[in-house]
Amino acid sequence: MMTKSMEVGKRFFGEKAFNKIMGYLKKNPEENLEKALDLVEKVAVAQNHKEYARGIKAQLKKNPALRDYINRVIYELDENVHNHLINNFFVNASLVGVPQQKRMAEELGWSVPYTILIDPTSACNLNCKGCWAGAYEKHHSLSFEEVDRIVSEAKELGMYFIVMSGGEPMMWKHLPELCRKHYDVAFMIYTNGTLIDEKAAGWMREVGNITPAISLEGGREETDERRGKGVYDKIMAGMEHLKANGVAFGFSKTITRENADTAYSEEFIDHMIEKGALYGWSFHYIPIGSNPDFSLMITPEQRSNLIERVREVRTKRPIQVADFWNDGELTQGCIAGGRRYFHITASGDVEPCAFVHFAADTIKEKSLKEVLANPLFKAYQQRQPFSNNLLRPCPLIDTPENLREMVGEADAHPTHEGADTILYDQVAAEMDAVAEAWKLKADQKWEQLNRKETKEEVRI
Repeated sequence: MMTKSMEVGKRFFGEKAFNKIMGYLKKNPEENLEKALDLVEKVAVAQNHKEYARGIKAQLKKNPALRDYINRVIYELDENVHNHLINNFFVNASLVGVPQQKRMAEELGWSVPYTILIDPTSACNLNCKGCWAGAYEKHHSLSFEEVDRIVSEAKELGMYFIVMSGGEPMMWKHLPELCRKHYDVAFMIYTNGTLIDEKAAGWMREVGNITPAISLEGGREETDERRGKGVYDKIMAGMEHLKANGVAFGFSKTITRENADTAYSEEFIDHMIEKGALYGWSFHYIPIGSNPDFSLMITPEQRSNLIERVREVRTKRPIQVADFWNDGELTQGCIAGGRRYFHITASGDVEPCAFVHFAADTIKEKSLKEVLANPLFKAYQQRQPFSNNLLRPCPLIDTPENLREMVGEADAHPTHEGADTILYDQVAAEMDAVAEAWKLKADQKWEQLNRKETKEEVRI
């Protein structure tokens, strides 16, 4: 196991390397980008990080948008954000964190994830239609001491990237204090963006180690229809405050049957880049809760088209985007169940995923090590990946038979009323039909993509 002195030494060495890399880039990014990546490859401990650096170098030759993106990170962000958020990602979460996670996993006998999604509060100032967290009770909240303990224990296991949601995390009054105390952690929050005023953007720039992912549906009409009148304008104002302060931020988008065809339109992506967003996440609408609405789920054809469109944006626009269900190939399947991430609710329940509302353990009066060993996580990890076709990574919507088996095997309980309806009767039958329809399309797409990649390898 890595000793404390070894960890400090590696962090010191990593920060020296990081400062040297940033010095290269700020001096002359066009000429020095390759030198910086050579240094990343040299100092990286994990083999996949070395391969990632080599992959970026290869992409630079055929993807000018990647150069533009790196320039945006250099020139648009505040110096404090470079020194904390970007440094924490590069050094603590990667150089120090990933090898430590692997060593701890070998010692413990179960996976140590890369990140945790924590809901510090279930309270929210909005009431969005179809919200994945909408069925939770609204009065739960974790104390500062509880979240502080979780983050401290996470760092001992090598986790220096913490994600927060809710509810609305900006309503949790301890957020600035947590960021200041854990200055060596990179925090990302999923937020509706309506509470990000000039003061909030100011303290985010000051702490430097937090990045908001702001939820919206597209333009004013789509966003206000789901989130409430006037929300879109508040989001745009929040983005302007963040950009003016040099705070890194992105967008978060729920893809439904109604907006799937325009979700990654050139107009929307270019608007997000103009506003200052550096990244974007998309989540497919999932019919969870006591009254699931399957009519909002995207069709197999729409999901197939999204695969192409997301990859196109990544190669042609200076912004990084990911689609959590269609990018299973990048993550080698589902990341949930403690494999690379898991979810802690505002009531303390430990769920395998933010969309799988079942738990077999609680963080209340238990250590992080203890809850990582819970039977539901073990059931997940024994089955991952859930399909050899990595376009079908999810046990909830792609292979629901796996979810039913795992919940039963672990004797897991639903974390709110109605969560278990997805396991039986008509709702389960509808989910099976959705999964089967996507399997037919996904298998065709998987074969098509593999043929395309083989041809490109031969051409190279």
